[in-house]
Amino acid sequence: MRRDASGSPREPATPPENQGLAEEATLIARCQQGDTAAFGPLISHYQQKVFAAIYNVIRNEEDAWDLAQETFVRAWRNIGRFRGQSSFFTWIYRIAMNVTIDRLRRKKVEGAVEFDDAIGMGESIEPSSTTTPHTAPSPLQDLQNHEIAGQIEAALNKLSPEHRMVIILRELEGLSYEEIAAATDCSLGTVMSRLFYARKKLQTLLHDVYEAI
Repeated sequence: MRRDASGSPREPATPPENQGLAEEATLIARCQQGDTAAFGPLISHYQQKVFAAIYNVIRNEEDAWDLAQETFVRAWRNIGRFRGQSSFFTWIYRIAMNVTIDRLRRKKVEGAVEFDDAIGMGESIEPSSTTTPHTAPSPLQDLQNHEIAGQIEAALNKLSPEHRMVIILRELEGLSYEEIAAATDCSLGTVMSRLFYARKKLQTLLHDVYEAI
C-alpha cells in the first residue's frame, strides 16, 4: 500500500469509473480531445439508465440493447458538440430518444394518429391527469391485471412515436415536463400538448378498461 508524506498508509486512487459524476467533466474533455479510453467509464456509468429508458419505450430487450449501443456510437461521434448547456445525461438521453423514435418510425406503428401540437388544450382533461387506470394488485386479480397490461400495451402501440414517447417519459420514467422537453428537444408547450392528446387517445382506447375497474 502506498504511504503519504507522514508514512501513514494511503488508499489507492479510486478508478474514474467508480467516482460517479465527480470526474465526468474531465472524462468528457478527454473524449473531446479524441481519447477513446475516456469514453469507457461514461458508457459504464450510463449504459443501464440508457437501456432502461429505451426499453420502457420499445419494450423489446434485444432492440433496446441495439439502440443503446447506437446511442453511444452517436454520442461518441458527436461528443465535440457537447457544450455543457445541459447535463451530459440529458444530452445522451436526447440521443437515445431520437434513435428510439427513428426505430419506431421505421416500424411504421399501425394505427398511429398524428395530432397538431400547436392546438391549444381547452378540453376537460388536465395535463397532469392520469393516463392509465391504476389497479390494486392482489392474487385474485393476476389474470385480469395481465389482460389489462396487454390492453394498455396495445393502446400505446397505436400512438405515434412522438406521443408514445412523452407518455413513457412522463408516466414510466417519471420525468418532469421540463426534463421531457430537454430530452426530446421540444418546447414545454409542445410537450404538454402531446401529453394532452396522447392521454386523450389512450383514454378513448382504454374506455372498456376504465369501466371494468
